[in-house]
Amino acid sequence: MVQLIGIAAVWLVAWKVNAWVSASGNSRISRWLPPVLFGVTVLVVWELAVRVYDISPVLLPAPSAIRVALVENTAVLWEDVVQTFFRGALSGYAIGCGSAFLVGILVDRVPFLKRGLLPVGNFVAALPIIGMAPIMVMWFGFDWQSKAAIVVLMCFFPMLVNTVQGLAATDHMQRDLMRTYASGYWQTLVKLRLPAAMPFVFNGLKICTTLALIGAIVAEFFGSPTKGMGFRISTEVGRLALDMVWAEITVAALVGSGFYGLVALLEKRVTFWHPSHRH
Repeated sequence: MVQLIGIAAVWLVAWKVNAWVSASGNSRISRWLPPVLFGVTVLVVWELAVRVYDISPVLLPAPSAIRVALVENTAVLWEDVVQTFFRGALSGYAIGCGSAFLVGILVDRVPFLKRGLLPVGNFVAALPIIGMAPIMVMWFGFDWQSKAAIVVLMCFFPMLVNTVQGLAATDHMQRDLMRTYASGYWQTLVKLRLPAAMPFVFNGLKICTTLALIGAIVAEFFGSPTKGMGFRISTEVGRLALDMVWAEITVAALVGSGFYGLVALLEKRVTFWHPSHRH
């Protein structure tokens, strides 16, 4: 009971400090410090709970044990990142999003494709990755190519839908104004419709950052060479080495957050004119 009160007291103090910092103004510190404090508090409470209640590392390893696994297996973790993210996820992301963007322009240009392809896209997007991953492994082999194929499948239609919606974002008055300037289809596309579609395009790109990494990791559960995040997680779970599993999860979260952050930073640079980026 005393231990529980102590853990609750740590959480309450951190809550009060976080609330005070959040209410202190709109400065950069007040925006960045609360999530940092919250994350540190979760780790401290997690460590205390594992130590006080003597939780088995098979059920829940302490953050300190996860840190040790991260430090001692840096080379293995980096090899897994290269295999899963840079080869599988990133290549599939580039192919899926790039092709979806081009097809989106074609769909906008050819009306019957909008009526025929988008419903099919919604159907394909609803296909479970668990069912498609073994098929892709049989088609493309056990290496990163099959994981990239899964990522292409997961990213293509969300990106396509966002691109088509973005190209339709301009109103009739804006398009009529371009026609009064004797602008053709391609001039209107480049100078009006594509810039207006950028918020939608980047929304699709940000959605696909998470889909790409998740798809590549899950696909590795159904066949992979002896490296990769999904392979490592499934293998270490079988060995009951949960500290290594959590280390892989931590690395995946950091890589995914960094990838999302890079796309969000690029979005801010490209769509600086959008009201969502004004202060």
